[in-house]
Amino acid sequence: MKPVLRRLAHAPMFTAIVLITLAIGIGANTAIFSVLNGVLLKPLPYPDADRLVAIWETAHLQGMQEVNASPATYFTFREENRTFQDVGLWRRDSANITGSGEPEQVESLDVTDGLLPLLGAAPIRGRWFTRKDDLPGSPKTVILTYGYWQRKFGGDPSALGRRLLVDGEAHEIIGVMPPGFRFMSSGRLALITPLQLDRAKVFIGNFSYQAVARLKPGVPLAQANADVARMLPMMLDKFPPAPGISLQMFKEARFGPLVRPLKADVVGDIGTVLWVLMGTIGVVLFIACANVANLMLVRAEGRQQELAIRTALGAGWGRIARELLLESVTLGVAGGALGVGLAYAALMLLVAIGPGNLPRLDEISIDQRAVLFTVLVSLAAGLLFGLMPVFKYAGPQLNAALRQGGRNASEGRERHRARSVLVVVQVALALVLLVGSGLMVRTVRALRQVQPGFTSGEQILTLTLSIPEALAPKPEQAVRTYHNIMQKVAAIPGVASTGLTNSITMDGQTDHDPIFAADKTYAAAQVPPLRTYKFISPGYFKSMGNSILAGRDLTWTDIYETRPVVLVSEALARELWHDPGAALGKQIRENPQSVWREVVGVAGNERDDGVNHKAPAIVYWPLMLKDFWGQPLVAQRGEIFAIRSPRSGSAGFLNEVRQAVWSVNPDLPIANVRTVQELYDRSMARTSFMLVMLSLAAGMALLLGIVGIYGVISYAVSQRTREIGIRIALGAPRQSVLQMFVRQGLVLTAIGLACGLTAAAGLTGLMKALLFEVSPLDPITYGAVSLVLAAAAVLASYFPARRATGIEPVEALRVE
Repeated sequence: MKPVLRRLAHAPMFTAIVLITLAIGIGANTAIFSVLNGVLLKPLPYPDADRLVAIWETAHLQGMQEVNASPATYFTFREENRTFQDVGLWRRDSANITGSGEPEQVESLDVTDGLLPLLGAAPIRGRWFTRKDDLPGSPKTVILTYGYWQRKFGGDPSALGRRLLVDGEAHEIIGVMPPGFRFMSSGRLALITPLQLDRAKVFIGNFSYQAVARLKPGVPLAQANADVARMLPMMLDKFPPAPGISLQMFKEARFGPLVRPLKADVVGDIGTVLWVLMGTIGVVLFIACANVANLMLVRAEGRQQELAIRTALGAGWGRIARELLLESVTLGVAGGALGVGLAYAALMLLVAIGPGNLPRLDEISIDQRAVLFTVLVSLAAGLLFGLMPVFKYAGPQLNAALRQGGRNASEGRERHRARSVLVVVQVALALVLLVGSGLMVRTVRALRQVQPGFTSGEQILTLTLSIPEALAPKPEQAVRTYHNIMQKVAAIPGVASTGLTNSITMDGQTDHDPIFAADKTYAAAQVPPLRTYKFISPGYFKSMGNSILAGRDLTWTDIYETRPVVLVSEALARELWHDPGAALGKQIRENPQSVWREVVGVAGNERDDGVNHKAPAIVYWPLMLKDFWGQPLVAQRGEIFAIRSPRSGSAGFLNEVRQAVWSVNPDLPIANVRTVQELYDRSMARTSFMLVMLSLAAGMALLLGIVGIYGVISYAVSQRTREIGIRIALGAPRQSVLQMFVRQGLVLTAIGLACGLTAAAGLTGLMKALLFEVSPLDPITYGAVSLVLAAAAVLASYFPARRATGIEPVEALRVE
């Protein structure tokens, strides 16, 4: 080992270049593997997490691949199942905290009593909810998360038993969750409250919850799905249908089971992105190894005389091979150690940025599995780039080195072949990565050209206000409070318009209902496809910068007189009536027994699910309306303000908005303050993250490819010095010498491009789900990338070739 270290120390430039190259390649792989491990491979942080499942349903006739749970499904599954230890129901919520300092709105989780026990997440202080806590009419209780307990009460143990005013009602604090508690990536969760569902009032409908269960030991998913399929028809016998919906409609919907691991819900669809990135960074490491292999070949060629003499003195070929491999493995391990440091720094930056709504972000770290991965990759890399000089120089061919007479003799093509093959491989792989990066560039450009349903998002400030019944018992009172606040905000200097909605474009909050049209015919038990719906106030579209394509906007007279009017999006108008103008005067309703509401306006499309998805068909109900799903009067109590002003985003403007709200009611907290541009950027974050990562990988691959070409041509020049001198002495034009070496680089590049184009055509199909309006075989991308690589190859070949033209014949001949 000491001789190896001594030899490496005697070649500091070679050692430094190899270590830096390997550190970058191995460090990038360690970083991405750590993300992959933390997000996809690690089990959820609960006991026996592999037995935790999410229970969904399907309704294929309605085009719904995933249907949320409901109180009816919860009670049915809990009472009738044969495969679950227990079932829990939950939903995300927000809560107003008042009565102790400045009012605030915090994230909360509404759960049934069994959810926390089935997770195995025990409070560090206090207790879980009991069945009594979850009964309707029971005294209100609440469990705090550790972070909120620390922030609100300073970690005071006496907080247990105290009363916290939540949405105007006193809740007894009965427990505190442990510091590491997370549920479905809810990092900012503050409170957990019981749902207190009234079984006597449950009907089939209200699919706005999510269900979690723990499988009994030994029960596979297939058996659980069969059990849910058995229980779904029981729900139709246990509970009445929602008002206006017949039992036959639910039967015709043909609900089916969809039980899947809970981790699938936590992780979402990020897996494709991470596996593509893992493969991409793996290619970068392979290119780095090819580059190091080239350097090792050059180094081994320089030691031919030494190795041949050692062979002549009795050293066996096996011993020489072991020494060469020990040197390469040592470099690999050292490069891996440096790579871990780079990976650690990269992960710290990654966690700080939090790209693309990456789930389980706080669980990403360099753990034992990541370290083992790094060790294995380092050893594999060391063997990979170390085997080539072993096969080439640790065999019988060493004896030929003694007969050559000197190491500076001009080489034949045979001795350049290994390095040339490595350069071809580097170019081919670099092209694959550059094509992937180019496709993502084209995707982002296409996404930027999509009209998202708003304009100048940086000028639209959004914030959430919730008015609980404790502050405004009657629906009309809540609406007038919102209206008064809107008027106060509109009076702030610089405000162009303001409006209300329960869901801002791309905020991730969507609701769906069936929509019946008066001029359409439906079978007795037919339920039309579900469409997105929102509740809005006058001014919403103006504030968003969305246009009214036909008809008019809502008015406050429509709201206060609860006129049966409604607006629809262009997508819904075209779906039902083929033209926005044809929708005016048509009538729709949400169930067969509700009142008909006249379409008075058609708004431009909103890309609610992100610009990379088709604009959904949307119904815009008034903020307050009568006879909605059997309720005499409905008014929204949790609304989002959209405020258009060039001052949006400034602290001073937000303070003026806050004062305007509190001038109407000082107990109303403001939450989720952000601009629409932030929502847009967040919806693009995953694509942007993918673009950045692929671009970095492609940039590294291009750089390594250029270095490889440069190295091969430079070495060819150095080994053919005498030949070049003779050519020039015999009258060969220096320009022809220049072209000879540039041509050599271009030939290698052309072969690499041909191989790379073939590989890219096969591999970029894996990116299809990540692309938008761009074909994986996009000719513009393939052509542009090929030109870039060819131009880079010309430059990489030109400079060493130019050096060859400056060789003087006398000096070249004197070399021998």
